[in-house]
Amino acid sequence: MLSFDENFKGPLDGKTVLDLSRLVAGNMVSLQLADYGAEVIKIEPADKGDPLRHWLTNNIPVNWKVYARNKKSVSMELREADARDILLRLVEQADVMIENYRPGTLEKMGLGPDVLHARNPKLILVRVSGFGQTGPYKHRPGFGTLVEAMSGFADRNGFEDREPVLPPLAMADMIAGLYGAMAVLIAIRECEVKGGDGQVIDLSLLEPMYSILGAEAAWHQVTGDVRERAGSGSNTSSPRNVYATSDGKWLAMSGSIQSMAERIFRVIGRDDMNSDPKFRTNTVRVENRQEVDEIVGGWIGARTLDECMEIFDRENVTVAPVYNIAQIMEDPHFREREINVELPDADMGKVAMHNIVPRLSRTPGGFARPAPSLGQHNAEILGRIGISAAEVAALKERGVL
Repeated sequence: MLSFDENFKGPLDGKTVLDLSRLVAGNMVSLQLADYGAEVIKIEPADKGDPLRHWLTNNIPVNWKVYARNKKSVSMELREADARDILLRLVEQADVMIENYRPGTLEKMGLGPDVLHARNPKLILVRVSGFGQTGPYKHRPGFGTLVEAMSGFADRNGFEDREPVLPPLAMADMIAGLYGAMAVLIAIRECEVKGGDGQVIDLSLLEPMYSILGAEAAWHQVTGDVRERAGSGSNTSSPRNVYATSDGKWLAMSGSIQSMAERIFRVIGRDDMNSDPKFRTNTVRVENRQEVDEIVGGWIGARTLDECMEIFDRENVTVAPVYNIAQIMEDPHFREREINVELPDADMGKVAMHNIVPRLSRTPGGFARPAPSLGQHNAEILGRIGISAAEVAALKERGVL
């Protein structure tokens, strides 16, 4: 089990991030920055905190423990004028601020970009929303499920004869969070290298989610068609699918380049397919992918997963077993590379979570602190702007903190 190092200094040490966001997307932005040493200060509602605290599994907020690692917490009731004044004083010392209110809400609170930049011209303001700060849908609720539907992803996901399938996780939020962290680093570099002022990052959940569809728009433009759902198959390459083994397990295969498809057919004893007009090119294989899948799947289905993996590994065929989380936790590759880590936890003794991504050889990320309790760092952070411990206690008594 790893331990926390309060003295960890990552490559973003010295950068201060005020994170006013709730739930996943904004927390994903700040998590990437916190993992590499930025001081991320969660500004949370004084009564309940971030809603992630209330996503409970066996009465334990496991999501909060993951998304809030390496962060600090200041409780603050921003409906109170005193709290907004305190926030503006913190803004003066910050490099980045993240918020995910509905567009226009920050302005109604008297905390719009003009006000913030008047206090700190170098501030980078990340505005997370479902559909962006402009456009006819800007006031719609910013839930990831909605953009996973409207982005075209759900329509492409699932089987042709079944309903569209939404992802079973916060995919839109997580993808947007990764884009957002990259945007923050771009803006920081512009400030530091080119002497620029701060700016606003308009981060919708919709556009990152749409972007992962890749060339979908160009494909539609060229063909005039709408692609059908293909289940675990592919509209662009074949063989590509998941195939059942004789012992009730599943194997995923991708023959997305010509030489690999040819190798697959040779390995399963069907070298004749490489000269058959129905299978010799990727274009015709896609047109006949059902027959390809029947042939490949029939060979795999007559063997156990271990038998398939032994043969395909030996022949350097691009396959992998379909894992569930229990198998991931036991896999030697995941273990050796510490893709999962276990960290000390007050509730659980130790808590498992994904390691820091990506891996940097000279300036890696690190684990400085566990997810904070609500308002844990009030005195520390507010003390920097001249608010004494007694004043913090009085503000808490009044419901400001």
